[in-house]
Amino acid sequence: MLAGEQGEVVERLFRLLVRLGDIYGAGKMIPVGSVQVAGVSYKSIGDPGMEFLEDFAAKGARVKTLTYLNPAGMDMEDWKEYGFPEDFASHQIRIMEAFRKMGVVVTATCTPYLAGNLPRFGEHIAWSESSAVSFSNSVIGARTNREGGPSALAAAICGVTPNYGLHQDENRKPDVVVKVDTDLNFNSDFGALGYHVGKQVKNKIPYFIGLPKDSNTDQLKALGAAMAASGAVALYHAEGLTPEAYLMDVSGLEPIEVGKKELAATYEKLNTGSIPDIVILGCPHASLREIASLAEKLDGKALKSPIWICTSRVMKVAAQKMGFVEIIEKAGGKVVADTCMVVSPIEEMGYKTTGVNSGKAGNYLPGFCQQNVVFQDVDELIRRLSA
Repeated sequence: MLAGEQGEVVERLFRLLVRLGDIYGAGKMIPVGSVQVAGVSYKSIGDPGMEFLEDFAAKGARVKTLTYLNPAGMDMEDWKEYGFPEDFASHQIRIMEAFRKMGVVVTATCTPYLAGNLPRFGEHIAWSESSAVSFSNSVIGARTNREGGPSALAAAICGVTPNYGLHQDENRKPDVVVKVDTDLNFNSDFGALGYHVGKQVKNKIPYFIGLPKDSNTDQLKALGAAMAASGAVALYHAEGLTPEAYLMDVSGLEPIEVGKKELAATYEKLNTGSIPDIVILGCPHASLREIASLAEKLDGKALKSPIWICTSRVMKVAAQKMGFVEIIEKAGGKVVADTCMVVSPIEEMGYKTTGVNSGKAGNYLPGFCQQNVVFQDVDELIRRLSA
């Protein structure tokens, strides 16, 4: 690869991986079972990124392992119906076509583990999107660093990644214990907890004690996504819930206590608006369970403002077969695939105040999309749209 025997693109990208390995003291390269590439939305990468990808595709670059994409900037099939700008759409289509030519699966989602890319426990992968990295490391027990778009693409095309960081046992041990002493009833509560803890621990590895024993994967997804957004947490452990927690010795670690007061303060901090122009759920992308739950809550209602729930194309197709999409659309909502509120140009589509139940979205929307945010649980958001 370094000698250029597999082409110019492979040589350039393998040199990038070698430099990364040198910087972080990796002793060797290791094969990766799958890759998830960020830098997909035209909003994020613009013309330079689009031309970079088209150049690689034209030069014959091909991935060597199962590779998925981060969310795009729009619903790739129904973008006209949802009002995405035509000029934006033409550029986004070019980006997706470049990835397709390279052999990348053009399923654009931040929950690849729900859409056919499910790593096994202990498997080495190279994923980019922060919530997907958190979920795969923490809830599944796979192993990945938080890759950038270029390093993930390099791993996909070369089939390997440097062996450093969270690929190694000694770097997966917790640094701090988080003692939770408050009720967590909604996904938004887990998001608020994650937002607060991420701010406190930055890029350390927290070990949670006191999370509800029946916490489901959607709630753990919300927790990890918010910590990755407000801090840089790529791995957490939760007593009795995550697969590596029982292996960890937490004696003597610095404790952080989180109660009702801290949770309430986080809700207050994330709320910068009052009446949403639109409510957008599904950050990270919604599971079928979350779509089914929304359909049940909206059944028979008539909303005064729109509600979107963002998900992968795979989940949307399943939701259509179950009749959930029809129920949501009858109420005035949309099930939007391939994109999310953070990487789509919602500020160009007339929205100024967005309601969310995601701590991650609450963190990013003010800066990325110039939005005022209404951060509440899903029941309260629906109430505000129905009142």
